[in-house]
Amino acid sequence: MSALPFMGILGTKVSAADYPTAVVNTTGLAVTDDKVTVGILHSVTGTMSISETGSVQAEKLAIKQINDAGGVLGRQIDFIQEDGASDWPTFAEKAKKLLVQDKVASVMGCWTSASRKAVLPVFEQYNGMLYYPTFYEGLEQSPNVIYTGQEATQQIIAGIDWVVSNKGAKSFYLLGSDYIWPRTSNKIARKHIEKLGLEVVGEEYYPLGHTQFNSVINKIKLRKPDVIYAIVVGGSNVAFYKQLKAAGIDMTKEKPLLLTISVTEDEILGIGGENIVGAYACMKYFQSLPNDNNVEFVKAFKEMWGDDIVIGDVTQAAYLGPWLWKMAVEKAGSFDIDKVREASPGIEFAKAPEGYVRIHENHHLWSKTRVGHALDDGQYEVVYETEDLVEPEPFPEGYQ
Repeated sequence: MSALPFMGILGTKVSAADYPTAVVNTTGLAVTDDKVTVGILHSVTGTMSISETGSVQAEKLAIKQINDAGGVLGRQIDFIQEDGASDWPTFAEKAKKLLVQDKVASVMGCWTSASRKAVLPVFEQYNGMLYYPTFYEGLEQSPNVIYTGQEATQQIIAGIDWVVSNKGAKSFYLLGSDYIWPRTSNKIARKHIEKLGLEVVGEEYYPLGHTQFNSVINKIKLRKPDVIYAIVVGGSNVAFYKQLKAAGIDMTKEKPLLLTISVTEDEILGIGGENIVGAYACMKYFQSLPNDNNVEFVKAFKEMWGDDIVIGDVTQAAYLGPWLWKMAVEKAGSFDIDKVREASPGIEFAKAPEGYVRIHENHHLWSKTRVGHALDDGQYEVVYETEDLVEPEPFPEGYQ
């Protein structure tokens, strides 16, 4: 691998001898004089693997870069990886193993809100720290989670405002997979659409892994919404977008316009760029961002995982997890969870691929909102970006 862009990001390397294990690990975590163990917990099998594999790759890249730059408090990071297998009880079981049996110092993990909700009581009971990378519905704030993706005000509400202001949208058809994130997100979307005096002409949900969308596509064609607001996740996206195209819906004509908050470049790899060209996505990160941080990140990612790999929003947010944890540990001068938690608010990561981010007191990130336009090569062209960072507000007034 080429010279790492983040060498010395926190200044000079520190020695483990300066931070005796008995001092920096007072609660029995998996920390020795030369090693600290963390957990990686994502679905690498099942319907969610299309989305979560990139998160695993990003976390492993970050860990490698941190290790090559001297590690954390002079210790190399080791990891134990577990497979949530797209099954929420399995996530809870594996989370307990990582915290109780393996005594990991932190966990990078989960994708769906259902998996996060399943593990949350485990992290709170056993006082672990989870770095959760996915854009989500908000309405949550835990002392045991750092949310590195965006919440509803930064993505859902901002995206609807953009499509109304820039595309004159007046009617929406809401479509999602059937679990907590799409349902809650669409509840927030509906409230905002109606608050703007606009109309929701349909709302449908389908189980994870569902592959037959012709019925709802017929309803969409009949009701003629200005916007198909799509929150389909995982492997179902492949069937949905192929069937949309087969039904004669040409997204490049924007009649109807399709706006998604769930399809990143990772999903497009399975969908095929030709099947989603013309759609819009509201997220904070796209692989095509031209800033220097991202150019270096994409280069390092491809060198580690192959030239054909793509990088989506959640993959980039997953990459932030190990770095933000390292910074909090070194700010605290300790691996102890309570001290890491206390040190986290205010942590700044100027070298984030998406651009500068900062941890808010509510454990979410200040970040920019962007809109991308899907191209036939599987990438997004950024067509909108907020001028400033958007403050996270996981409990927006009037949307709970």
